[in-house]
Amino acid sequence: MMQQGKPMSCPGVSRRHALKLGLGGPFGLSLVESLRAAGKGQRRATAKSCILIWMDGGPTHYETFDPKPGAPVEIRGSYSTISTKIPGVAFSQHMTKLASLADKLTVIRSIRHNQGNHGAGNHYMMTGAPPRIPVGCGAFVSFHPSMGSMAAHELTAPAGLPGYFSLPSMTRSGGPNFLGGKYGPFVVGGDPNRAGFRVRDVALPEGLLEPRFNSRRALRKSVDQLVRLHDATAGDPVLELDEFYQQGREIITSPDAQRAFDIHREPDKVREHYGRNAFGQRALLARRLVQAGVPFITLNQGGWDHHGDIFNALNTKLPPFEHTVGALLEDLDRLGLLETTLVLALGEFGRTPKVNSRGGRDHWSNAMSVMMAGGGTPRGLVLGATDRQGYTAVERVLSPENFVSTVYAKLGIEPNKILFTPEGRPARLVTDPTPIAELMS
Repeated sequence: MMQQGKPMSCPGVSRRHALKLGLGGPFGLSLVESLRAAGKGQRRATAKSCILIWMDGGPTHYETFDPKPGAPVEIRGSYSTISTKIPGVAFSQHMTKLASLADKLTVIRSIRHNQGNHGAGNHYMMTGAPPRIPVGCGAFVSFHPSMGSMAAHELTAPAGLPGYFSLPSMTRSGGPNFLGGKYGPFVVGGDPNRAGFRVRDVALPEGLLEPRFNSRRALRKSVDQLVRLHDATAGDPVLELDEFYQQGREIITSPDAQRAFDIHREPDKVREHYGRNAFGQRALLARRLVQAGVPFITLNQGGWDHHGDIFNALNTKLPPFEHTVGALLEDLDRLGLLETTLVLALGEFGRTPKVNSRGGRDHWSNAMSVMMAGGGTPRGLVLGATDRQGYTAVERVLSPENFVSTVYAKLGIEPNKILFTPEGRPARLVTDPTPIAELMS
């Protein structure tokens, strides 16, 4: 980004930064390498928006997209398989809707990494950057900007709406890190399936008319000026709070924003198609935000950490979940939005090959499945493979960096981009900025 008042030696790199980079070693980037990366043109976008369906806890690849019917029962589990629209490709028994839509999507079966706990795995898959220090299993970590925050930073948001939403909560590593709070997600809690649902702070509180609201805003601004004396220092959390406050006001007063959130405008038939449950209606709300022009929406769905009783749990969880994902793809396709909307479904890792003594599967980062559709992604493709018993990716092995670089490239964001922290330190957006060639148009 251009910094006002600072001479620039090339687009996005100040002379001060260039001198620092010239020191080489301490920052891990040479001057020539950094200037080349900063001057590289932005990739042609094939997607305008992204809906990330985050399956928090680590979904099993065996019981979803990569079943192993020929493996021993203690590995394959108790589920059978079903055929898909892709000849010779099977999904697990509950994936009926997505099996019928397999000709509209891609499944990647060969991503693997080395971060086997929730905090670290979440960070790696959400940012494309491995954690720099050991991270606890339940930790919320942010060492690097998330994909959603980068989309908000780089892409244009519609008037009156933020560029990044997360429903109904933020993922562990879904924040902006050094980009600043302005690029954090606007979190929409609550259950859109509830009759009286409304987005918190989107509508004015009852009894608070617009002139009175503006008066309170003016008074607050005056008090803030007295307290802070316009101390606009980078990283000031109070200023970041102000940005959220202003964002909230714009949403309140924007008719387009109001329309985007009014899920009750949707015909009953459409709402039923998505599923009359919280996740189904959040997916429908995500589609409405895409229609409004929002670049990035995360649907954060927990409950995939099945260390015990996995088959009974998935008997309840999988059918409505995969039906909603399929309904979203069908609806986007019907509206002509699928080719410009990237839809992702994944978690932080897969699950262990052997069913444990509690009837569950534990954390396993050597193998996982990722669903990707839209945004110029090939239709009807299964990419890569795990071994015969699903222990590890063995064919077209890919990394989280490859996956995240693909998402960025499809959105027109250069994965080789050099960012600068508030202290002026350079950081490459993705360490290995190599998109998955088979998935690029």
